[in-house]
Amino acid sequence: MANSEFIKAVVANSDGGIFDLKGFAAVGADGQVLSPLSRVDTVSLPFGSELMLLPDRRPIVFNLERKQIECLDENPYIPGEFIFPVAAFNSPGYVATHICAYEATRNAAPLPLFSYGAVGWARGGFRSAAVRVDWERRQDLRLMPREGVLAGVEKMRRSLPGNRLREHLENCALEYGCPAGKNFFLQRYEAPLPTSARCNARCLGCLSLQNDSDIPCSQQRIAFTPTAEEIAEVALIHLRSVKRGVVSFGQGCEGDPLMAAHVIEPAIQHIRQETQRGTINLNTNASRPKVLSRLLNAGLDSLRVSLNSVREPCYDIYFRPHGYGFGDVLESIDRAVDHGAFVSINYLNLPGVTDQPGEVDALIRFLTDHRIHMIQWRNLNYDPQAYWMTMNDASPGGEPTGIRAILNRVRDAFPDLKFGYFNPPKEKFRHILRHTY
Repeated sequence: MANSEFIKAVVANSDGGIFDLKGFAAVGADGQVLSPLSRVDTVSLPFGSELMLLPDRRPIVFNLERKQIECLDENPYIPGEFIFPVAAFNSPGYVATHICAYEATRNAAPLPLFSYGAVGWARGGFRSAAVRVDWERRQDLRLMPREGVLAGVEKMRRSLPGNRLREHLENCALEYGCPAGKNFFLQRYEAPLPTSARCNARCLGCLSLQNDSDIPCSQQRIAFTPTAEEIAEVALIHLRSVKRGVVSFGQGCEGDPLMAAHVIEPAIQHIRQETQRGTINLNTNASRPKVLSRLLNAGLDSLRVSLNSVREPCYDIYFRPHGYGFGDVLESIDRAVDHGAFVSINYLNLPGVTDQPGEVDALIRFLTDHRIHMIQWRNLNYDPQAYWMTMNDASPGGEPTGIRAILNRVRDAFPDLKFGYFNPPKEKFRHILRHTY
């Protein structure tokens, strides 16, 4: 490949300044496989993406003159200047195809709970090793002006005084910048209904609770259980105002909603007694099939089940389930399909694991046996090198074949299966666009 086709490596100095390195190409990691990146392998860095300096780590780059991959200890043009790898946290709707390539130092602390896509520079702009799986602008920050969110907060305070769930969503939107929380106050797309303070899984990458880890959680878990009335009030004001609106239980700031079914079930019943508008969705670990059946009978429209892997050993070592097993998850999926609900899996991806032949073959078998309707391809937020080691210890899956390759293989095998990133409204259950990667 001609040097002009590669994208330039980008690194950062100790002050956080990001710059490209002349004579060096960016390298992407797919597990242990390292590859220099070209413009064909990448897309323009999506709007709203963030660039991150990775401390206690050294960048791996491709030396264009020597035609070899190298790990840099210092800036090759300023001897003695420390440099660090730079990774991309891609905007929603994009899935990383390669991870930032780096070598961790001996005492490197675990990385925070983000995804770390490979990034470089070409023709005046950053380029990301990613593929787009959802074209909806549900979480496009350009459509979420702060003044609009603040106006929505004031409106909801007047409409829902004393509602603790509304107060919690204010904190999500204004303190954490949660796009779902913002959408509630902007009265658009999907509104969150965080409900559960408890969980029966102890996920390695839990965003809201890290009791036995030196990894900081990225947000605080909801500390109360709203009443069915509080939940219904928030849901109804959204569904009555938003065309094709969605409301979802099971957010990053809570445990698993099946643990709060005692308030969710009457809330769903109340909502459906008042209106048939909109979609009621549940994001869950699907650990309690009988409880899920009650929610489906109450009026639940769609289900999204989180899976990092469809290989039981890999699932167990990541989710660390307490009081349930992988068989319960599969039973819940089948119950929801049989009930007529729209069923997705929230498939937590990381190149080097998700695209291993063993995982891909297991996914094909899973999709053959459990006729779900959609895969939401999501980036796994976890230290990638720690995850690679953990998963290979649990169930080695072979040398990775590439994220784009598995997207196309799954599409070819299941042409009616929907690909995406967001929970669709029920009006789109049978009309989600198909794409080839």
